[in-house]
Amino acid sequence: MVEIEDARRAFSSRRGTVVALDGVSLHATAGEIVAVVGPSGCGKSTLLELICGLQRPDCGQVRCAPAVLMPQRDLLLPWASALDNAGLALRARGLSRERARAQARPWLERLGLAEFAAMRPAELSGGMRQRISFVRSLLADKQVLALDEPFASLDALTRAETQAWLAEALAAERRTVVLVTHDVEEAVLLGDRVAVMSPRPGRIVAEVDNPLERPRRRTDPRLVALRERVLTTLGAPR
Repeated sequence: MVEIEDARRAFSSRRGTVVALDGVSLHATAGEIVAVVGPSGCGKSTLLELICGLQRPDCGQVRCAPAVLMPQRDLLLPWASALDNAGLALRARGLSRERARAQARPWLERLGLAEFAAMRPAELSGGMRQRISFVRSLLADKQVLALDEPFASLDALTRAETQAWLAEALAAERRTVVLVTHDVEEAVLLGDRVAVMSPRPGRIVAEVDNPLERPRRRTDPRLVALRERVLTTLGAPR
């Protein structure tokens, strides 16, 4: 689904050339959830944009099934209802509003959002907005989901609830997922594998497999041990 081999990406700036990624390699198989962690500015978002074809590497290879990017901000249209926002990807593919609504509505029902279908984004909580954004990404009907810090703006309680919800949603609707996050606990809760990136210029310096069965508990000693292992690789305080 995702094959990146020795990719490099650099940008020109007033101060010269900034190398975001240098020799980065990452693979993700069908149905696998790969969480990517690393220090700020190490090129994680650039990596996702390479996966989605929004950027091209200066050298190296990027081969990927069709992918959709879910950015950190939900980017919902403020004047549109939750239902119409969820069906936006369908409208972009040429479906009428009625057909887009008909296909999006079962997803809102499935994910506990049916009663909020007519509400505008300003009337929804942060967690609800992210769920709508996720439904929109699913309805884009791409084989790969690239999730860029999707819960970063949420408070701790809402974030924990939304993480549990996402785990259930991905179990029911299996896609290949590359999840960028600064939250190591989130990475081991959701990922089948955690890829650790170096400081800029970014590259993958370690990969930690996560064989734990689902659903996973934060207090599981095995999960705590995985979290510590990733933090040690990052050199982060624990």
